[in-house]
Amino acid sequence: MSKYQNTFAKFIAPESDAAISKKVNDIIKKQADKHLTADVLKKIHGFIDLTSLTSLDTKESIWKLTERVNDYEGSRPDVPNVAAIFTYPLFVETVKQALTAQSVSIAAVSGGFPSSQTFVEVKVAETAMAVMNGADEIDVVLNLGYFMEENYDDLSEELSEIKDACREATLKVILETGALVNAENIHKASVLALYSGADFIKTSTGKGFPGATLEAAYTMCQVIKTYNEISNRKAGIKISGGVKTAEDAIKYYCIVKEVLGEEWLDKDLFRIGASGLLNDIEQRLGK
Repeated sequence: MSKYQNTFAKFIAPESDAAISKKVNDIIKKQADKHLTADVLKKIHGFIDLTSLTSLDTKESIWKLTERVNDYEGSRPDVPNVAAIFTYPLFVETVKQALTAQSVSIAAVSGGFPSSQTFVEVKVAETAMAVMNGADEIDVVLNLGYFMEENYDDLSEELSEIKDACREATLKVILETGALVNAENIHKASVLALYSGADFIKTSTGKGFPGATLEAAYTMCQVIKTYNEISNRKAGIKISGGVKTAEDAIKYYCIVKEVLGEEWLDKDLFRIGASGLLNDIEQRLGK
């Protein structure tokens, strides 16, 4: 039995996709409405990675995005500011220069985002440069090619090298759950990412494949829960791709709360990558 099979064996195999869908639907049916409150929306506001990842991004547009976060600081003492500003590596230095809001992290995609199809040396160098320029958090895509051909040695080695290049920065590994399709693949990818150094596992890039699903989040949370029991190490979860409304966010909040518990309802362990969601929550909360 290989070391990877030994590792997978430590985890309970995921249920069927149909069984997971039923459990997710039961959780949402019982909990979603009661958690759609101002107090919960205030908490979720503080879990958001305010994101801009377009080909039209410029220093000016990213500076304005950062100023929005600066301007929000203190305007609602009862509402925490966003958790992070999330951009391409090219704009990390711009965010660092513009950012005055306290306790807001600087996050960047790296490693050949969004396909991860480039040389490992490029991924490591890009990560190191982003951290050097001021990134507190790095999001990279798991190498799906390696995963699909079960080349777990190269997959794990690559992530471990990127983790080393992060130094003290947080590493979030994007599984691209829309490409992995089923619970079995999402389960295995989650295990591999965590044992290769991921501080967070993240659903999606939002580029080219379906975004987050409640079923994927449920499966990832189950792996995180078992991983914590085995290693006594808490890993975080980030939801991204298609979370646009308060109702969307509340559903993921319910999944995390149900599977992982209250301890995970904190920006150090739970993030939502979004831009439109912020507008919706702020409109609902008012001035």
